[in-house]
Amino acid sequence: MRISPRQGNLPGAAAQALEGRFHGGRLFEVTVHYRDPAANADEMETRFNKLKKELTGEYGALSANRQDRTIKDQFATRTLSFHREPVKGLFLLLAYTEIEDQLRKTREATFSLLYRNDNLRQDLEKLAAPAGQNTGGNGK
Repeated sequence: MRISPRQGNLPGAAAQALEGRFHGGRLFEVTVHYRDPAANADEMETRFNKLKKELTGEYGALSANRQDRTIKDQFATRTLSFHREPVKGLFLLLAYTEIEDQLRKTREATFSLLYRNDNLRQDLEKLAAPAGQNTGGNGK
């Protein structure tokens, strides 16, 4: 399920959209998407770093997942992501994406914060599997 206004941010929030994933009617994943067409890429990166600092202060150090930069057809894409797994199966992921149109000299950036309870998801998948079916030990 995704909640977002036709334009702008969610009322009273810095987020542009909220997304939830369910299995068997139970919520196991929530993603908050941040995008602001009025803000430039540098401002969005500042907001990303501010949220990263706040999360680090509240939940502990985030580990770097990915840092890439690719260029294809005059578009440069830079991605950064960090995560925290305080308990096995409980994930907090923060991801930043910046796209630069090198031909038109424009840049825009978005970022997302994701929380996923893989333990609950796996338990729900096991409950939904027909009796005697082997899920291969990984819940799939």
